[in-house]
Amino acid sequence: MTDASNATDGDLAGLSFEQALAELEKIVSELESGQAPLERSIDIYERGAALKAHCEKKLEAARLKVEKIVLGQGGAVSAEPADFA
Repeated sequence: MTDASNATDGDLAGLSFEQALAELEKIVSELESGQAPLERSIDIYERGAALKAHCEKKLEAARLKVEKIVLGQGGAVSAEPADFA
């Protein structure tokens, strides 16, 4: 990665999923427009890849937190991990 992207990778940890996704959408739009110079395209592509990985990590963490509420016999309520398969 270039120095410009390395300087901004450290701030990924502080981004929420929504913030990272919004930035990623802007990057995709800019790349799809074809108007960015080559070097900028490379830099923002690398940033986009880091943002995508960050979003995937956040989604996985959220998925692991989700639990299914189960009503057992006799009306007992419990929680168990959700099955997404």
